[in-house]
Amino acid sequence: MYCFYFPAAAKQYNIPRFTEDAMEVITDPEVDAVWICSPSQFHAEQIKACAANGKHVFCEKPIATDLPETVEAINACNEAGVKLMIGLQRRFDQNFKRVQEAVTQKEVGEPIMIKLCSRDPSPPPASYVKGGGGIFADMAVHDLDMSRFLAGSDPIDILAIGSCHIDKTIADFEGSEKFDTASCLVRYPNGVQAMIDVCRQSSFGYDQRAEVLGTEGMIQTDNVYPNTAKIYKSHFTGNADMPYDFFLSRYNEAYVTETVAFCDSLVNDTPVPCTGEDGLVALIMAIAADKSAAENRWVTFREIVEGVYCVSPTQCELVAASDLFPEGFRPTASAKDLLLPDVDKQKVMGTNGFKQAFSNLFSGKATNKESTVEAN
Repeated sequence: MYCFYFPAAAKQYNIPRFTEDAMEVITDPEVDAVWICSPSQFHAEQIKACAANGKHVFCEKPIATDLPETVEAINACNEAGVKLMIGLQRRFDQNFKRVQEAVTQKEVGEPIMIKLCSRDPSPPPASYVKGGGGIFADMAVHDLDMSRFLAGSDPIDILAIGSCHIDKTIADFEGSEKFDTASCLVRYPNGVQAMIDVCRQSSFGYDQRAEVLGTEGMIQTDNVYPNTAKIYKSHFTGNADMPYDFFLSRYNEAYVTETVAFCDSLVNDTPVPCTGEDGLVALIMAIAADKSAAENRWVTFREIVEGVYCVSPTQCELVAASDLFPEGFRPTASAKDLLLPDVDKQKVMGTNGFKQAFSNLFSGKATNKESTVEAN
């Protein structure tokens, strides 16, 4: 086992080897799987290197900072036949997971409306915000993914707005980097609506809640506190302590659970519970939200998908609608049609099926005319 350039952590947890060179880990023949927790701009390159060296990958979101690189990185793993799991840790939080189970098991009937609230204790430094991709890709992406997780289907379109109320030093930044507050409406099949609000500041700690209204009831979560103690006084009744105000404390159990889930997938050779495709769709949703806020209109997710042109699984680029499409380019509306089958699907399909899927994908046969961003 390696610890990447954290000597103190290596000593504390009795890890015999550590390094400041990521490639030393990735190319080590004794390493079977790599956790990528580096800054976002290095993720795609490191995922591709892992794939080239036959290493299974766990990568914190995002897979990459743009859409073509995201597709390339996922396909590099799929082509190499290695597992890729994405760290969207809220899917493993026991509170959100319980809401999702209620929807799946029809405890509240058919879903009608989903509400998600995500507010951080305090805004990050302006230096972190600048170049971070904006509030939708950097922050709301977790809630966008959670709306899809709770809806149990793929989204159709989105309407988003944003504003700056707290940190005026970012007010002149580009795009959605200038927002510290934002809201989204996401439409899902069968008229299901998801409403999301995010804000960079909540003075009392992490304010992260979920609610699903169904045809036969409702389920919702509250904020997470260090304990369940209540205090009753003449001027106050309520929780004795404030909600968690640090993300590692708030999601400690979720981080452990997702790590165990990835290890279980490796040991037992089972599908990973949060795939590269899930990470791709979350990014598509964030990009569409950014476009919606900029252009003040509903944006379909197929608009975003259709702009990706791949000459091979790992050679992709964006093609603007105003550009002359490359010869043979057939836009697809489905995110999954940009991807080769992952390692677990390949086992089901067999070698011939995988080769046919590969051929279909880049001969333009894998087009899809549905308006949703399709995924499993």
